[in-house]
Amino acid sequence: MTIFIGKAVTLVGKQFQVGEIAPDFTLLSSDLEKRSLSDFKGKKVISVVPSIDTGICSTQTRTFNQALADLEDTYILTISVDLPFAQARWCGAEGLDKAIMLSDYYDHSFGKQYGLLMEEWHLLARAVLVLDEDNKIVYTQYLENVNSEPDYVSAITALKAIK
Repeated sequence: MTIFIGKAVTLVGKQFQVGEIAPDFTLLSSDLEKRSLSDFKGKKVISVVPSIDTGICSTQTRTFNQALADLEDTYILTISVDLPFAQARWCGAEGLDKAIMLSDYYDHSFGKQYGLLMEEWHLLARAVLVLDEDNKIVYTQYLENVNSEPDYVSAITALKAIK
């Protein structure tokens, strides 16, 4: 069961497991360009947040981007249903000009495909997926309580363990 703001929510779609291949998706970047998972060649952290304008989501995005900024061939993709304009404004205000923000606002296709769309709110539930260069999932954390922070250390450790 997944909880958001103290209430059970219904997640649409199937959540992925370690060992599965993450399917491609196409979302809008903060500069209104269509970007797909296949555009990013290398290791990836997919950091999913309900809204970048909330404290935990902001912390999650900042933490992953600051902790992993120096790793080569590694991309941190933050995905939310926030409008691309809000994502760009947040990055500017936070000074994270290299953060890759992707928006699922248009049709919620990512949320449905990755089992993260909260039906009652049309927001994405909080999750972290770590992918190798071939998009094989090596780590997942789908948070049962959307209003809690992910396990940063485990996700970062899983990423750094990829050969």
